[in-house]
Amino acid sequence: MNAALALSLGIFFLLGVPIAVAIGLASVIGIEAQGRLPLLLVAQRMFTGLDSFPLMAIPLFILAGNLMSVGGISQRLVDLAKAIVGGVQGGLAATCVLTCMMFASVSGSSVATTFAIGAILIPAMVKHGYPKPMAASVQASSAELGVLIPPSIPLILYGVSTDTSIGQLFLAGIGPGFLVAGVLMALVLILCRLRGIGAQDGADRPRFGPAALAALPAMLVPIAILGGIYTGVFTPTEASAAAVVVALLVGMVFYRELKLRDLPDVLKKTVLATSAIMLIISAAALFSFLVTRSGLPNDIAALMREVIETRFMFLLVVNLLLLVVGMFIETSAAILVLAPILAPIAMAYGVDPVHFGLIMVLNLALGMITPPLGVNLFAACSVANIPVERIIPQLLWFVLTVFAALMIVTYVPAVSLWPMQLIMGL
Repeated sequence: MNAALALSLGIFFLLGVPIAVAIGLASVIGIEAQGRLPLLLVAQRMFTGLDSFPLMAIPLFILAGNLMSVGGISQRLVDLAKAIVGGVQGGLAATCVLTCMMFASVSGSSVATTFAIGAILIPAMVKHGYPKPMAASVQASSAELGVLIPPSIPLILYGVSTDTSIGQLFLAGIGPGFLVAGVLMALVLILCRLRGIGAQDGADRPRFGPAALAALPAMLVPIAILGGIYTGVFTPTEASAAAVVVALLVGMVFYRELKLRDLPDVLKKTVLATSAIMLIISAAALFSFLVTRSGLPNDIAALMREVIETRFMFLLVVNLLLLVVGMFIETSAAILVLAPILAPIAMAYGVDPVHFGLIMVLNLALGMITPPLGVNLFAACSVANIPVERIIPQLLWFVLTVFAALMIVTYVPAVSLWPMQLIMGL
């Protein structure tokens, strides 16, 4: 059965079959090849895969992100970030990184961050003399903070598929998120200085006081989400519902940019995005059940223990594997298929499951900005209105910088685990 699963899945991916359909069809072929399992298992396991309370957070966080994009929150966060870092050469690019980090703390999605922030800052950077490919590169690489800074949809998927605490994963995402944001800000400031770009970025910098006051209602959203989770007032799933309520109030009452006539379009976008993710989750649940039932994880673990002796080498091999996977497979699908296989093996090597979750998510986030299937690349190029091939040369420095951050996160567990240990130790 394993051979049928792997071969059919590989063929479907090469043929360009949609991810959810490819995983589902490969599972059906695997069942037929095994010959002793009823096809009724397909519907049963796909339904069971969605029958999870934490998964309710996904559509609600997507809805909250869409409400904030329309409700004026994105612009206030941009103004606040520009007031903080916009006064130096390259400050506009640094503003993009900082804004994406702030927006990621309420949207949980890198693609949503790309469109919401990129629609504002890519034209602004171009206006200030940044080449379009560089502006798109800054936006695409900064938006991947959406999968690190909590709340993060990939972290939720990892927690559900490996039975790991989502609250602990959210805490562990803070350190890597700030690390990636810091190295990206340093990179863009250095590049702008060396290339003579962005010398006039501080010309229309807003004053900090008014910008902070205007952004205060927008900051209520991450405060409501993260504060409620970490103080134990509500679970991550309940926090997603609170995020929707706060986003509605901020957009309709404080900023008055979110109108009732906007809601149908917002709900439509949310339903479409949620449907795609949920279909992948249900198909991956069936696939993971078949893989686990076949004993493949145990076989792989035994083989790796024979070939790979140290934790250092195991993490290196896994990172190389995930880098290749992330280039060709969508992040959610990769997590749902590989996390149940790799997490137990990582634990056998003494790797904390929470730490391994951050390694996996950050690694696959790199796939969002690498060809041929980097979703952030296509989103940023769509906003900048340039072909993807023009962004590739500019992107190399950003990929290398994030990879360096990945190595730090991989081999310095404290980067991920210190917030969790601090909070739980109080």
